[in-house]
Amino acid sequence: MNDSKAKKYGWSVVAASWLAVFCLFGYRATFAILKGPLSVDLGWTQAQVTLGYSLMMVFYAVTAFFAGMILDKWGTKPVYAAAAVFGALGFWLTSMVHSHLAYLFTFGLIAGVATGMLWVTSTVSVRKWYVGKSYGAMWGIAFAGAPMAQLVLAFVTKNALSGGEPDAWRGAMVLLSVIMFIALVMAVILAKKAPESYGMKAFGELPAPQGGTAKAEYNWSTKEAYSKYAIWAAIITFLTSMMGEFLIWTQVVSYWTTDLGWTRDTAVNVYVIIGLIGIFSMPIMGIVADKVVQKVGNEVKGRKIMLIVGPATGAIACLFLLASSASMTWAYVACFVFAIYWAIVPGGVVGYTGAVYGRKTLGKIWGLATLMVMGIGPFLGSFIGGLLKDISGSYTYSIYYALGSFILSIILATTLPLFAKPKTEESFS
Repeated sequence: MNDSKAKKYGWSVVAASWLAVFCLFGYRATFAILKGPLSVDLGWTQAQVTLGYSLMMVFYAVTAFFAGMILDKWGTKPVYAAAAVFGALGFWLTSMVHSHLAYLFTFGLIAGVATGMLWVTSTVSVRKWYVGKSYGAMWGIAFAGAPMAQLVLAFVTKNALSGGEPDAWRGAMVLLSVIMFIALVMAVILAKKAPESYGMKAFGELPAPQGGTAKAEYNWSTKEAYSKYAIWAAIITFLTSMMGEFLIWTQVVSYWTTDLGWTRDTAVNVYVIIGLIGIFSMPIMGIVADKVVQKVGNEVKGRKIMLIVGPATGAIACLFLLASSASMTWAYVACFVFAIYWAIVPGGVVGYTGAVYGRKTLGKIWGLATLMVMGIGPFLGSFIGGLLKDISGSYTYSIYYALGSFILSIILATTLPLFAKPKTEESFS
């Protein structure tokens, strides 16, 4: 394959991942806006509404494990195709529910299957095409689909609710269903298999040790990979950050409207600042991460440094969020800092894992990690956030909980090892 066509394929993979991430975070970004009207219309508590989201994350996690295995074997197209169907059904069927059990099935199970097919597939497909000094920047571009979803779909949802009808959330979900289907069909068209399938190598040469050459990738089995502390350190670092992150995403609009007395329009307008800043912070911080890798001359070490910095920004953002009770200015600052956090951690932990274990079996290794992280972190974060509000009558305690989660993640990130030694060297090829 000539260089021009190879680059075109690489950008096609990034574009498909952008669309997948857009849809994945479209579910998350719109939930914070829809859960209030849904709760009022159906007469459910915050814990009841949030339980649907929490279950979605559980099924997301389970599906991610199988998506990783499919990805390694058959590529991204079949995964995106299934996600297009389930992603559209998740919103469309939820728009028709009247019982809590039906809601848990449509938004919990079906939407969970859809979103679970998107995260591992998008992150790993980019990692298979870009490594070393290229991964951070290219993943940053792909991950910019997340803040774009938060910006665009938040306004789409807000406008759909602007009429004030009690059941306006149903029409908003039908519209979101159509958007999900179209975007993911486009992702299927653009998706490509691993570069080796086309007779080429990944872009971005890994930094070689001083005075030596980079080793060929070891063919890790899942069992052997999980016998090393590196993957467990990555999991618990990511999990604790996810607890804080998902609590904030699902509760922050309600914190501003309920605790601080802002109007919903004002709260949503501030909330989308995270998305607006994120469109630029994603690729910029990706470039910064790649520069750190080049500076230290070791990709694993560079990714580790960024995983210490990432949750630190999350903790700082929580402090600014608490200060927003005194002035709205601090809320804008908090959103800016959260956008920086968002640009570092989710992609950074995949970069670290890929740097330690290589690309060959990263799909199933990271799929299992996602099963554990997303099955626990977001469930606990979002559900505990709603539960603390029901118990205390305030969302302030939820933010303190998120702050503690980010601090714990910082501590855990410092323990990330710089290598995982294989049991045998015979499998090097």
